[in-house]
Amino acid sequence: MAASYFDVDGTLVSTNLVHPTLFYLLNQATPVQTALRFGRALFKAPAMTVAELADRRTFNELLYSSYQGMSEDRLVLLSDEVFEKVLRPSIYPAARDLVRKNVDRGNVVVLISGALDFIARRLADHLGADDVIANRLEMKDGYATGKLEKPVVAGPEKARLIRDHARVHGHDLDDCYAFSDSYSDLPMLSVVGHPAAVNPDPRLKLLARAYSWPSFDLRACP
Repeated sequence: MAASYFDVDGTLVSTNLVHPTLFYLLNQATPVQTALRFGRALFKAPAMTVAELADRRTFNELLYSSYQGMSEDRLVLLSDEVFEKVLRPSIYPAARDLVRKNVDRGNVVVLISGALDFIARRLADHLGADDVIANRLEMKDGYATGKLEKPVVAGPEKARLIRDHARVHGHDLDDCYAFSDSYSDLPMLSVVGHPAAVNPDPRLKLLARAYSWPSFDLRACP
């Protein structure tokens, strides 16, 4: 059985990792905690902007450092609300159909995302995906330390994680599919036999054309 690996941000949804984080920061237990956390996040914003352009792993680590001190219970409790208010409205209407086509093909559908695992699972359940490869917050005594557990799901690391997942689950990568919107996911796309560009950025669009990869735009679908 083959697998289909889907990037999430920009591919299946129009949001990015910042939007769920903002929801958490703005919905702390008290107004004072909200103000303090949001202020600290704003202080880090310039560094995150630079990191997003240069190193996705560093961007992820800086972004999730904002979660330091949040309780695991509250993070999980609010995750349903994050999905309903942030993620669900941002899902491209044709995303479910694209996932369904891969399910109907007999493929195992896997979402691979820099999002937190408990949020990615809710999206996977909604879309009918089978599995997720996502980031996990390090917890100590029930509270987030502000660090991510390794491996960090970002950039070229996605390709290694897909290889590992395929090996563990017995998928032949030559038979597998991968979908992404970003040229930065070229390693992830190149590791499978059937790469495809979805809502591609300009560089990925040119590359897909050069290699005759399937390319389509879910943003243009009704």
